[in-house]
Amino acid sequence: MKLLEEKILKDGIVLSGTVLKVDKFLNHQIDVKLICELAKEWKRLFEGENITKILTIEASGIGIACITALEFDVPVVYAKKIKSSNIGDDLLSAKVVSFTHGNTYNVIASKDFITKDDRVLIIDDFLANGSALRALIKLCEAGGATVVGAGIAIEKAYQKGGDAIRNKGYRVEALARISKMNSDGTIEFC
Repeated sequence: MKLLEEKILKDGIVLSGTVLKVDKFLNHQIDVKLICELAKEWKRLFEGENITKILTIEASGIGIACITALEFDVPVVYAKKIKSSNIGDDLLSAKVVSFTHGNTYNVIASKDFITKDDRVLIIDDFLANGSALRALIKLCEAGGATVVGAGIAIEKAYQKGGDAIRNKGYRVEALARISKMNSDGTIEFC
């Protein structure tokens, strides 16, 4: 999506050649008009899939998922990283290895919100090695839901997480696919 690529080039910052900082518009401060355009594009791409839920992971995916859910007129479920006292004990759980934070943790979601009757579109801000996306897919499978696909804002295609998930038969629609981030701070798209 040209609009997102232009925004990345204008406001994204490459840190140490591996981290893309997009906190000016995507995952700290949110450019809501831009996210609305991303949501419209995912709606176009997944039109006719009879999606019943949008699933994301806390925290950066929540804003994007909510705006996307408005386009599809469905609820958002977000996988939590910490179990709170009000969530109950009937949970789905999956392990995530965070590329950004360099740690491993479990994500959880109530079995009440991911069921065999659901057709789920997963939405997230980034796809790198694919650990978060694989965990969300596992939550859906554990709940018996059908994963319709994943809408990703930015994919680091050179890290191969997206290819591995596509090779397992899942549809992944990334709106900006980065082929290379250079040490001079320049970015190349697929």
